[in-house]
Amino acid sequence: MRANSNNTEENKALTLMIFGATGDLTHRKLLPALYHLMAEKQLPDETRVIAIGRRDLSEEEYRASVRQSVARHSRSGVDETHLEEFINALSYHQMEFVSDPESYQGFKKRLEKIEKNYTQPAVRLFFLAVAPEFFGVIVSHLKANKLAVRRNPDHRVMIEKPFGSDLASARALNAIISDALDERQVYRIDHYLGKEMIRNILALRFGNSLFEPLWNHNYIDNIQITASETLGVEGRGAYYEQAGILKDMLQNHLLQMLALITMEPPADLMPESIRDEKVKALRALRRYETTGACAEIALGQYVSGLINGESVPGYREEKDVASDSVTPTFIALRANVDNFRWGGVPIYIRAGKRMNKRCTQIVVEFKRLPGINYYPEFKNQPPNLLVIEVQPTEGIHFQINAKRPGNGFVVDQVEMNYAQSSRFQGNVPEAYEQLILEAYRANSSLFTRWDELEQSWQFVESIERNCQPDSHHYPTYSPGSQGPERADLLLKADGRAWHEIELRTENIIKKGSSH
Repeated sequence: MRANSNNTEENKALTLMIFGATGDLTHRKLLPALYHLMAEKQLPDETRVIAIGRRDLSEEEYRASVRQSVARHSRSGVDETHLEEFINALSYHQMEFVSDPESYQGFKKRLEKIEKNYTQPAVRLFFLAVAPEFFGVIVSHLKANKLAVRRNPDHRVMIEKPFGSDLASARALNAIISDALDERQVYRIDHYLGKEMIRNILALRFGNSLFEPLWNHNYIDNIQITASETLGVEGRGAYYEQAGILKDMLQNHLLQMLALITMEPPADLMPESIRDEKVKALRALRRYETTGACAEIALGQYVSGLINGESVPGYREEKDVASDSVTPTFIALRANVDNFRWGGVPIYIRAGKRMNKRCTQIVVEFKRLPGINYYPEFKNQPPNLLVIEVQPTEGIHFQINAKRPGNGFVVDQVEMNYAQSSRFQGNVPEAYEQLILEAYRANSSLFTRWDELEQSWQFVESIERNCQPDSHHYPTYSPGSQGPERADLLLKADGRAWHEIELRTENIIKKGSSH
């Protein structure tokens, strides 16, 4: 999100090391991302990738698997020349990086041998694509073997979510990492922050005089943040029993979107200025501690049913899920940011699995004009809406009211759509491309700072501590629906309803069109 990249950083060589090189994340996301970054010359010529795994594979075996993964998961096809260049920059290193501390010495020798051939100083970027319980172990070993040296800004560690399983474990993990590294050396990943439309929020808010003067309780009626999925837990029952929708979506992705939408304008677009304002927004987020606060929350689990004529199991019937599980697969809530800008503006959040559609979007509903009811022609007109759609169609939808052509004075709804895919077909980087590139550039604004995480854990734990229904009367919803009925009642009690908006791409003029 920083306006300008750091040219000094981009003159340095790069050694990117992936712990967990044989895992699904590496093959589906990281390797294709690195291929595209190198093919498009986004990374320096002196870039080397060391894939670190515990499996006993030869260099040739691993490279063969990489060819297949990049070809299968590339966003725009594969150029054989570029693929060969990427493969030549890639090596595989087998080591027992969890239980054998001595293995780090052999790895260190190999790394130093590679770096001796660089003509420029090197950035060491360690990507931990491993199970969360290994984060602290690996960082401690990197410190002990002086592979990542504290206060050396060129030694950086990228850590996947989840960062802890609750506030206590997150604090414990942070203590281990803080003992080894400075905060500026730690890049905690929330891949949503690498998505183009999430990054676009700052440009939309602060780059348009149309919106920022209206971005407050005087002109905005409510904000709705939705993240729905059509899939169930898909064989990840054991993980989901520990996480649920609160830790899988709310604690990270959804609260990050809320922070970006509600934060104050930063002093500048440098990383720490942006993250300072995000922390303030999360700190102002009202916790669910008071009596009756849980009336603003709806939880639920999906049950078995039919989707497109196909039978799907309920959550409690999924593999590795307890038959009396109280883990929510859906949440809807009314959040309140208690500060001067947002006082009295409800922020409705909902997320769920096995819903009627796959969609992640933010809807900003503006207040109606105070005298609008005096004009009968304007009666029952819909409000002005600004919609930021993150997926599946990345774009912006702006809804206004205008006169319909004809002799009568009939006011109609007009939609202005911008679909990013229509204008930049095939040229939009994936989130992990953005994240890796910005970590190399030392741009931490796309990553989560510890105090942001701490505030978000406190918010989520206020829900877990006070608002859990019992297992015998757990609210449910049918697969392919919009969630439990209570989610609709939350808004109905406020005289509102969820917005169901689809960003339409037809009739959008594409870049290069003759019109």
